[in-house]
Amino acid sequence: MALILYLTQIQIDFGARRLLTAECERLGITRPLIVTDAGVRAAGVLQQVLDELPPPVRDAIYDGTPANPTETAVRAAAAMFERNGCDGLIAVGGGSAIDCAKGTAIVARHPGPLKHYATIEGGSPRITDACVPLIAVPTTAGTGSEVARGAILIVDDGRKLGFHSWHLLPKVAICDPELTLGLPSLLTAATGMDAIAHCMETFMAPPFNPPADGIALDGLGRGWAHIERATHNGADRDARLQMMSTSAQGALAFQKGLGCVHSLSHALGGVNPKLHHGTLNAIFLPAVTRFNAEAESMRKDRRLQRMAQAMGLAQGDEVPGAIRAMNQRLGLPTGLAAMGVQREWFERIVEGALADHCHKTNPRLATAQDYRDMLEASM
Repeated sequence: MALILYLTQIQIDFGARRLLTAECERLGITRPLIVTDAGVRAAGVLQQVLDELPPPVRDAIYDGTPANPTETAVRAAAAMFERNGCDGLIAVGGGSAIDCAKGTAIVARHPGPLKHYATIEGGSPRITDACVPLIAVPTTAGTGSEVARGAILIVDDGRKLGFHSWHLLPKVAICDPELTLGLPSLLTAATGMDAIAHCMETFMAPPFNPPADGIALDGLGRGWAHIERATHNGADRDARLQMMSTSAQGALAFQKGLGCVHSLSHALGGVNPKLHHGTLNAIFLPAVTRFNAEAESMRKDRRLQRMAQAMGLAQGDEVPGAIRAMNQRLGLPTGLAAMGVQREWFERIVEGALADHCHKTNPRLATAQDYRDMLEASM
């Protein structure tokens, strides 16, 4: 049975961060732990958010979030939460900071190792409404974690796992495009292609969810039309607004499910946590789209053709090549080899992809050999 659920209150506009104090008051958060990373702090973006909070509410700051958040970071943040007597969380940053905050929301109120709550470990029902309330303030337009019920975290045994529960859904998303105006071009491109990948992959996923399909197609159209402008002219306010919307739309839609792009990206990110998730999605998307083109649901519902139309293309079979060309125009790596990926990693990647929570919602169920072929095609 299809479950269609949309719950996060989303504030999206230039200057939306000025609503932060009022939203804290509405939720009864009087002493939040602010979860961010050193880069957001050094760039002065964190300060733009702190300036909207009264001094007593902005003292507790955890800025140790790594590029791929880990259980170690989550536990450090949870310890700071406890020491400071906090009663809520404000995540300021990209998907890493928001996911780190979601992990903190679990660990601060639930016992045992973090992996106990991972989706593939049967952990979703173990995550309860005891989770700490979270306000998400994204500073990139990519992951959409600000409106998503999931988090991706590297647990102590080295696996990169998904954690999914409606109790992890941020209570509020403060989406202020002004916070993205200073984002470097390559990070704009990589996070933007992450958002586009979310829109495309969830639209290709077979579960029945017409609202998600509509949101994803509209988000794809917005993202495809504006990502080059946002990348090459970071001060383009309209492009920044459209990309922030694309990011949120992709995550609103992917409650429907994702697929092999993310199975591969999660698995490879576990093998080498230094690799950027959005960049990996951009590289995997052409090969996975070609693989999916043979799926019955793709042909029956003309999904490839409908994506092509949203992208301004004439034919569905143009989509994979158009993605490769876009990656090149944006200055992203041409393939996995350019990112230092080694073929001897393939078997570990394939093993992780087959076990990933996104594997079974791809429109074609991939075999180990299919994954090897997609990896080779993406080199």
